[in-house]
Amino acid sequence: MNSRLGILLAALLVLVSATVLWAGGAEPLAKLHEGKAACADCHGKGKKVVVDDSEKGVNSRCVGCHGTLAELGGKSREEVNPHRSHLGDINCTTCHHGHTASWAYCLSCHAFDMKIPGGGAVATKAAATSRQAKRTDKADIVVIGAGAAGFTAAITAHDAGAKVIIIEKQPITGGNSMLAAGGMNAAETVYQKEKGIPDSVDLMYKDTMTGGGNLNDPALAMVLAKNSASSVDWLTRLGADLSDVGRMGGASVNRTHRPKGGAAVGAHITEVLRKNAAQRNIDIRINSKVVKILEDKKGRVIGVRVAGKHSGEYTIKAKAVIIAAGGFSANPERVAFYRPEYKGMTTSNQPGATGDGIELGNQAGGELKDMKEIQIHPTVAAGSRTLITEAVRGNGAILVNHEGKRFVNELTTRDKCSAAILAQKGQSAFLVFDEGVRKSLKQIDGYFHLNLVSQGGSVRDLAAAIKVPADALEASIASYNKAVDDKNDAEFKRPDLPRALRTAGYYAIEVKPGVHYTMGGLKITTGSEVLGKDGKVIPGLYAAGEGTGGVHGKNRLGGNSISQTITFGRIAGENAAKMAMGK
Repeated sequence: MNSRLGILLAALLVLVSATVLWAGGAEPLAKLHEGKAACADCHGKGKKVVVDDSEKGVNSRCVGCHGTLAELGGKSREEVNPHRSHLGDINCTTCHHGHTASWAYCLSCHAFDMKIPGGGAVATKAAATSRQAKRTDKADIVVIGAGAAGFTAAITAHDAGAKVIIIEKQPITGGNSMLAAGGMNAAETVYQKEKGIPDSVDLMYKDTMTGGGNLNDPALAMVLAKNSASSVDWLTRLGADLSDVGRMGGASVNRTHRPKGGAAVGAHITEVLRKNAAQRNIDIRINSKVVKILEDKKGRVIGVRVAGKHSGEYTIKAKAVIIAAGGFSANPERVAFYRPEYKGMTTSNQPGATGDGIELGNQAGGELKDMKEIQIHPTVAAGSRTLITEAVRGNGAILVNHEGKRFVNELTTRDKCSAAILAQKGQSAFLVFDEGVRKSLKQIDGYFHLNLVSQGGSVRDLAAAIKVPADALEASIASYNKAVDDKNDAEFKRPDLPRALRTAGYYAIEVKPGVHYTMGGLKITTGSEVLGKDGKVIPGLYAAGEGTGGVHGKNRLGGNSISQTITFGRIAGENAAKMAMGK
């Protein structure tokens, strides 16, 4: 009996010790490493402790001891693997902190029960890092923001011969682009031609203008459509796969390009852009925030003032600055200022989407456009910040209300679809699909992984799982299937009916609208130059991506965002390089 008790107590002690190490208790990682690693192992042997803002030195030592993210991910047996995610190859210090509480970056958007070593730590005093009182760096071009637009602008400018520095305030690169799911709209592409899909620049332009309520800047909308195919070609040359072509709301034909099998486009493109930036040795500084755009007495942009996490404030002198820092959907105060009716609504955006770049450009004299035009996306998983891509509907899913009835054309524009859902009981709906739709789109598997999906072996089983009337749900699916067979959705006028819902199992995700995209921002020319309040170009200042206004009007079509970031990122990079290089 005593021996058994001893074994039990020993096992309990091991379990408690492991739990303390994993959950961290009140001990930061520096304390947990005592006896296993010295300060010099992370910070070097110099008399002065030097930690660069991107924390490259510390991270290289983490990898040297513990292995790469891929290696750690391969060892994990957890249901949600934090070392193998859509965020890609990020720094260890994004989550793990030596002298303060560690925190899983995943929790910025998800509500996982995720423990982390040092997660309950109380901050300890670290050795003071060495800071230079007066530091000035030089570059031809500074790019603010490391999302798809920023990476694209930087790569384009670099390839034109410019020295480029990218500044990113977050601990990771990728921005909102990394979360983009549905695809990239483009007209007259090689992939459309291979599949026999008729499309034209004029039709994409017309769809974009119609979707935006004709409030778009026509010239910018035409630039988007006219350059879309060449942007797909550009990404393809960099190594991207955009060979799968589907359809999203508001499009007249299939023009939404994504990786083979329907995988999420954003994470794929972000990884391709990261890889190409690394191959070019482009200087990327994370944990760094631009606090001011500098101008000379004549109003010409001459650089930026940066606040680094470890280095403090310093100046970068540059001949041109490109603002590519995104929109402000994750800034609830600013959203509510422009649209009070959206106060308290969830967002699908990453935490860095707070509109800093727009504010910087405005402070430098830039004119703002369409700031009240804020898009709510109809299908954010209820109780979460996880966007359910429009491609699920595009591949055949339907929307039903809590009475089990269809109530809208699922491929109408996002503003109309959102309004229709908000008019239903509970201001939510169910996205319903079958095994056929699931197999048609690879990224749907991720929603199962996140436990967002209810399921049943039959339609009646699914109805019981989501608590809607079984007879009504069966009738709704039968009516939709007949519309597919007849190639005519007489009731809701859905234009594209790719497949019937007849293959068991049957699935549903409860969805609610959430703040997704801000159509407003800095006013620009077709050359991505920022316009001042006097209507004149601000010399040396460019902008691209979601932080600009005019491209989308009052509503953005799904698939047009990635297209915008790549096309206008290329234009901004090319024109900034020409100006900086004196060409």
